[in-house]
Amino acid sequence: MERRAVHDLVDRIPDGELEAVQRMLEYFAASPAYRAAWSAPHDEEPVTESDAAAFERAREEVRAGKVVSHEDILREFGLR
Repeated sequence: MERRAVHDLVDRIPDGELEAVQRMLEYFAASPAYRAAWSAPHDEEPVTESDAAAFERAREEVRAGKVVSHEDILREFGLR
């Protein structure tokens, strides 16, 4: 991906999300550990039946609107 493509994506982010994106980009740009995690090889461990069931339960909860917003989580932990 070229930098221009990233800039184009940033231009499409809603204003209300820019602060979170800025924090993420600052961390990504500054943290060698974060960069190492992103460049680590893909986990080859197979998905078990119980994993697949848990993924499906999570998808169902999202479809049903049983989610907690990012803002609610930040408030819960006193970060907003």
